[in-house]
Amino acid sequence: MLSRRTFFGQGSQTLAALGLLGNAEAAPPPSSSPPAPAPDYYDKLGVPKIINAAGTYTYLTASIMPPQVQAAITAAARHPVRLRDLQHAAGAYLAKRLQAEAAMVTSGAASAIAIGTAACMTLGNEAATGDIPARAATLKNEVIIQKTHHLSHEHSLEMCGARLVEVESMDDYRRAFGPRTAMAFFFNAAEGGQIGREDWIRAAHEHGVPAFNDAAADVPPIANLWNYTKMGFDLVAFSGGKGIRGPQNAGLLLGRKALIESAHLNNVPTDRAIGRSMKVAKEQIVGMVAAVDWFLDQNEDELRREWHARAGRIARHLAGLPTLTHTVLVPPVANNVPHLMIRYDQARIRISPLEVARALQAGTPSIELNPGTGHAAGATGLPSDENTIVVGTWMLEPGEDMIVARRLRETLAAAAGA
Repeated sequence: MLSRRTFFGQGSQTLAALGLLGNAEAAPPPSSSPPAPAPDYYDKLGVPKIINAAGTYTYLTASIMPPQVQAAITAAARHPVRLRDLQHAAGAYLAKRLQAEAAMVTSGAASAIAIGTAACMTLGNEAATGDIPARAATLKNEVIIQKTHHLSHEHSLEMCGARLVEVESMDDYRRAFGPRTAMAFFFNAAEGGQIGREDWIRAAHEHGVPAFNDAAADVPPIANLWNYTKMGFDLVAFSGGKGIRGPQNAGLLLGRKALIESAHLNNVPTDRAIGRSMKVAKEQIVGMVAAVDWFLDQNEDELRREWHARAGRIARHLAGLPTLTHTVLVPPVANNVPHLMIRYDQARIRISPLEVARALQAGTPSIELNPGTGHAAGATGLPSDENTIVVGTWMLEPGEDMIVARRLRETLAAAAGA
């Protein structure tokens, strides 16, 4: 537990780093009595808390912010500032830390995609920021995308009035460029595609077109925060509330200075801008900066050892159940963290993985398994099937791995008649 002094001191350090901490003498004197405990609004609203054995999925409210990030947000909430000043100061600080030309905090990765698209469409034409999407057809509004790189979030491109131009081969790609091409979009976690990152960048630059990389869920590894901009991508989007452990409604847009400046023009507080409805508050901006500070201070090897250790403890607790086997899988790109893959013969353990998932959801505490459980490989990118239970270990809080282990064993043992 953080002491009151430590709690607010850590938040103040983050604000001081941005040059936004006010005069301490102007602050009200501290109360002599301890603050009243905050009400638990989840309980008050009747919303059940869960154990997250799935991962950083939006529908599960992604990650839990570390204490120092929570402290920074609380400290930021105490003072009004000029939003544009904060956006630019935070961007300059993040750019330096993440080895990019420029950076900005957005209201999530999907917002970063939309604002980045608008930036490419209006680059060098500040007056056009009010024309998106209504008059997007009068601007450069074509975005090239590989056929295998379509994703559920591509509406963030289309909401700007962009028209997607689909390609497969390198010849297709080169022919697709024209006077209306605004951007070449690359989905970093795509499992297919004939054109790799370097070739995608090279061809785009040959035609004077920015190359955008959607790498929303692609940290860890930590170095990915600068790997793709150094590779040559002009813009890169990351989610703030996944592996970086910042606020769920925050994200990062990194890239070339001119494009980030154009993105600012397309963002709040500019009226009529596409980003006006994607407001990121002062608390989330500071929280994102604090999360990056926290993330860069982590020992990645130690984190991975702990995630693997949790998978091992769960697997050992299931030992001896008939026909049950397990492997630990680390996807190569998105969600590049350990996942415990559990398989068994349903003729011996008479319950399906989907039924296991429902049983754990219905219990107290409620446990969410990875959405790949009982499903063929899909959006999760994991080689799961109807016979597989998938346990994500990296978002578990200390001690929760054994709660998951015990509940899994109880459920599976009962179905096996053991």
